[in-house]
Amino acid sequence: MRHGKKINHLGRTASHRKAMLSNMASSLILNKRISTTVAKAKALRKYVEPLMTKAKDDTTHSRRVVFSYLNNKESVKILFDEVAEKIAARPGGYTRIIKTGTRLGDNAEMCIMELVDYNELLLKEAKPAKSKRRSRRGGKSKKAAAEATTAPAAVETAEDVVEEVAGDQVETAGQEVVDQEPAETKAGAVAEAVEDTTVGEVVEETPEASDNQEATAAEENVVEAESGEASDTEDTNDTARADAGEAVESPEVAETSREASPEQSPSAESKDEAKDDEGGNEDTTEDDKEK
Repeated sequence: MRHGKKINHLGRTASHRKAMLSNMASSLILNKRISTTVAKAKALRKYVEPLMTKAKDDTTHSRRVVFSYLNNKESVKILFDEVAEKIAARPGGYTRIIKTGTRLGDNAEMCIMELVDYNELLLKEAKPAKSKRRSRRGGKSKKAAAEATTAPAAVETAEDVVEEVAGDQVETAGQEVVDQEPAETKAGAVAEAVEDTTVGEVVEETPEASDNQEATAAEENVVEAESGEASDTEDTNDTARADAGEAVESPEVAETSREASPEQSPSAESKDEAKDDEGGNEDTTEDDKEK
């Protein structure tokens, strides 16, 4: 019977077992992960973890003690320089055993043994553990008293928080207004500069358009002058036509006046008769002179 035998001899002598565990510990420190049987991994964990705790105290004595177990300078150097910094905040449990099934042939249980702080995938997935809150059950009177004492303090804190939030909002609004004003002024200056540049470019790019405008204006002035002359000629023609019409109408008017004159003026006939009498008198005087 195997009562009280805690050490697994692994079917080897003491020297063989010690050499095997030393080599496995050096391989684990150098490679950070090894594949072995579950029995050897559990024996190695008891062998290597005390050495890793000793490596946290970087002294000459600690290095000599660890070297007496590992018998490998490279593994001792890596353990004290690199691994000790990684495991500095971990209070034990530096290795992890992951079972991978059984081995073909002897059906032995196989596993992968690795250093916990060098598995980055599991470190990212790990979440901080929630601390459990332990509370004692108290009477209703205690709870009521606690609520009565905490209620005023809670009200005061709420008011303080509201005042702080309102002050922060007012400050932020003022800052936004101050920030917007220079932005608006900048936008106005930019718009004016763009308008000036566009107007200058248009004036520079379109001298032909200005020449065309001047030519069209001159043509319009010529057309207006010609139209003015034509209107003057038409007015003169109209006046001439009116004068000719009056001249044509004047003989008819004279005839009508003559026809109306005998009826209206008998004095004119008496004047004619007097003239005829004078003419007869003159004829008689000339006959007398000839005689």
